[in-house]
Amino acid sequence: MTTVVSHLADVHPRAVLGDGVQVGPFCKVGPHVTIGDGTVLDSNVVIVGHTTVGENNRFFAGSVIGGEPQDVSYRDSGTRLEIGDGNIFREGVTVNRGAEKEDHTTRVGHRNMLMANSHVAHNCHVHNNVILVNGVLLGGHVHVHDRAIISGNAAVHHFSTVGTLAFIGGASKVIRDIPPYMLAAGGDEFSVRTINIVGMQRNGISQETIAVIKRAHRLLFREHKTVAAARETLQQELDDVFPFELTTLLNFIEQHQGGRMGRGRDLPRKLAAQEHERGEATRRRAA
Repeated sequence: MTTVVSHLADVHPRAVLGDGVQVGPFCKVGPHVTIGDGTVLDSNVVIVGHTTVGENNRFFAGSVIGGEPQDVSYRDSGTRLEIGDGNIFREGVTVNRGAEKEDHTTRVGHRNMLMANSHVAHNCHVHNNVILVNGVLLGGHVHVHDRAIISGNAAVHHFSTVGTLAFIGGASKVIRDIPPYMLAAGGDEFSVRTINIVGMQRNGISQETIAVIKRAHRLLFREHKTVAAARETLQQELDDVFPFELTTLLNFIEQHQGGRMGRGRDLPRKLAAQEHERGEATRRRAA
């Protein structure tokens, strides 16, 4: 495949472009950027910073990828952005590279669609097959797990986690973790409303498992049982045979309860500092 770069583009000579990459007019590609085979930059696309882009991605006009984190503590170090394969970044999407926190890296996995004007802040991790609808805002350190959908103009508070196959309604104010397989919506009255039955059906989850998740939802979010009490009830009803999805749901909620303000990864300041020190020690040993 032939790599094609418009004569109106600004591609730094140290940038690495794979086979079949297309760079349209008025694009800018920085010196520390690597772009994988078959990726297309339409026009007016900016990719800068220490950014690695996988194969067969599509960047529509006006997307800005790998820009500095919007964090006042950032000191212009070589933090990173890592993007996988087969993603779509529509018009005006912004994805910032990491701040000098956690592992200094923002990550976008594979086969995600980021619709127009959505924003992924520093140190976020968008897993695989995620859809961010127009205008979605992810604060710093947000994790969005596989096949989750966040509807238009929703804003997700920093350090929140959106679980696998969760669905967030439009214009929602997401200030806490959303467990897997749940549907949540609302502004000041944001809450888990029901299970994401359509999403589970579309992804091939059996009716029997959907019924179990629905039962778990009733125990946890209608009867307000603790995870331990819900687990005990479900063990009796299911003869201790838990489907994978139920185990995923219960484990997620247990981890979520270890944090604060409804966010499992939003650790108290002392614990966060300890986590950072452990991460730094691991990096030093690896070096």
